[in-house]
Amino acid sequence: MSRKGPLFILPWRCTQACTSNCLHCGFASNPPAADALGTKKTMHIIDEIYDFGASYLGLGGGEPLLREDLPEILGYAKKTGLNVSLLTSGYFVEGKVFDNLVRHGVRISLSVDGPEEINDAIRGKGAYAKAVSAMEKTSKVGLLDCLVATLANVDATRNNVTSEDMEHIIKLAQEYGARWVVIHGLIPFNRTKEHLARALSPQQYEKIWNEVYDLSLKYKVKPEVNVYCPFYARVAKQRGMPNFDDWFKNFFLGKCAIAGKYMSVIENGDVIPCSFNDRIRLGNVQDKPLKQIWDELQTSEFTLKLRDRNNLKGKCGVCEYREICGGCRTRAEMYTGDLFASDPACGYIPKSLRDK
Repeated sequence: MSRKGPLFILPWRCTQACTSNCLHCGFASNPPAADALGTKKTMHIIDEIYDFGASYLGLGGGEPLLREDLPEILGYAKKTGLNVSLLTSGYFVEGKVFDNLVRHGVRISLSVDGPEEINDAIRGKGAYAKAVSAMEKTSKVGLLDCLVATLANVDATRNNVTSEDMEHIIKLAQEYGARWVVIHGLIPFNRTKEHLARALSPQQYEKIWNEVYDLSLKYKVKPEVNVYCPFYARVAKQRGMPNFDDWFKNFFLGKCAIAGKYMSVIENGDVIPCSFNDRIRLGNVQDKPLKQIWDELQTSEFTLKLRDRNNLKGKCGVCEYREICGGCRTRAEMYTGDLFASDPACGYIPKSLRDK
């Protein structure tokens, strides 16, 4: 089922609630948001996503399986004509919850950040076993779609994420038949010293993205390996990615999409242009149709300024790879307060600066 809309999948962060305490997450051990919409009003969100032309409703959180009205949400989405994809830690993929996912044919993405020791140090004891159990269950019924990893240091002393950690996740995907693995760079949610210690250094990123590139060649067919980080495109270009233009246009997920190429809905119906940036609000689906919000985003001064790479500052502004990268604008804003500043996670020195 594929429809013709501006976005194939439109994500809805249906809850902030989560019982996990992941070191790298802004929703660790969160209660539901006080302004989260109830069941009746969420049906309007689903109607809006369908009218917008999306083929998939993407449910995330927090932990979306904590919503008590999830059976009604899934049933209404399918009745409306939307496919459903859901990202979960795997903790609650059992019993009636699992039966409900199967009944509605929900495609499942599971979060896992490495081998058991690493994953549980980040996500809490027992998290790895729960994730693997969910892989087994969803794989058997043909619903396991993707494994999602976020690069993060366990603490300031474990200052490297290894290619072996990432290959472990790829092997899990291969074993359980997941279609692909998506590896995220960490976008901080606050600037506390403790939280920023979880972020990789620019040197670490340079090393691990080159190792992930090697893994993407090794596991070329299934699972496919994708990366959620803008400057991975520069790494792929430098490494001589075959058919780079096609890969970049049709496969690569890591392009910074805040400049009018993406939007998602959050708990209270507000629309944001980046899943990691709650600070920019585009409108609310209770007051304005998604189509109108999208159309306004395309022509807004905010979007037009972001699309012009001449407005980038620092080394991002003079980088020869800025048209395929341009850095993560949300990460730049988090570290510097400036949406147009250089991405502090990138260790590359542009040629123009090296030649001085």
